Amino acid sequence: MGPTAERQNKRKRLRIRWHKQDTELTLLALPTTIWYILFCFLPMFGIIIAFKNFRISGGFLSNVFNSPWVGFKNFEFLFKSNDAWIIIRNTIGYNIIFIVLGIVLPVLFAIMIGLLHSRKASKVYQTMMFLPYFLSWVVVSAVGWAFLSFDKGILNQMLVNAGGDPVNWYMEPAYWPYFLILLNIWKGLGYGMVIYLATITSLDSTYYEAAVIDGASIWQQTRFITLPMLKLVIVMLFILAVGRIFYTDFGLFYQVTRDSNSLFNVSTTIDVMVYKQLKSATLGMAAAAAFVQSVLGCATILAANWIVRKIDSDSAMM
Repeated sequence: MGPTAERQNKRKRLRIRWHKQDTELTLLALPTTIWYILFCFLPMFGIIIAFKNFRISGGFLSNVFNSPWVGFKNFEFLFKSNDAWIIIRNTIGYNIIFIVLGIVLPVLFAIMIGLLHSRKASKVYQTMMFLPYFLSWVVVSAVGWAFLSFDKGILNQMLVNAGGDPVNWYMEPAYWPYFLILLNIWKGLGYGMVIYLATITSLDSTYYEAAVIDGASIWQQTRFITLPMLKLVIVMLFILAVGRIFYTDFGLFYQVTRDSNSLFNVSTTIDVMVYKQLKSATLGMAAAAAFVQSVLGCATILAANWIVRKIDSDSAMM
């Protein structure tokens, strides 16, 4: 076979054959592709605001091009501010707790519900645990106010009836780390639990049947069958959670605390700070903070995936 024939064969192998199924899949993916282009890729043009003294004087594009460049000055306030340590500590500290509890508790409850024999009881518990996930933080904030209000709050009424003194909860920062952690777990527990429970219900029942025949207890079945089978899902969700360690739920830390100045040291995170910067019209500083969040989030998710690959290459995402 000569060189010309080899090249022709190579071209045939590399030739892309377009089938009807490819057209259908392309049309199916087209709306999502357009959505990503419009709302994910085009807005990335706004990154340059982080490097400009953004001034609002006309249209968006004219503001972007006419605003003077300031280099990295917008980033300085993140590190030179007296509150920088408090903001970073709150953001990372809360997220570490949320990640740990957000894995341990949903896995625990998913295993417990998976062991129930009654399907009706299982559905009732799932619904009760999943319902808070659909509640807005505005609604949760209103419910929290009903409990914690100084004048008419349920907790203060209970304290007064018991012979104690009412507490101005929104002026006492010592209690709020526990409140915030509790509310975050309460609202997100059902969502995480459903993910793990779906994995548990899809496991091959023959593993458990063989374990029962061998005399394995429920704890042994959980330890040697359920948890190893859940490892891949746990690691994947852990990596994704680590990628958002510099992000926090704005509604939790701003709405629920009602932006109380007395709770600044325990409730101010990067997202809350960015919002306050937007309120004061310092758009360049807010864009700089959001840009740092994105870069650090990308770095942490890659680092977490690299560490997982070194420990167990089969569990890594890529």
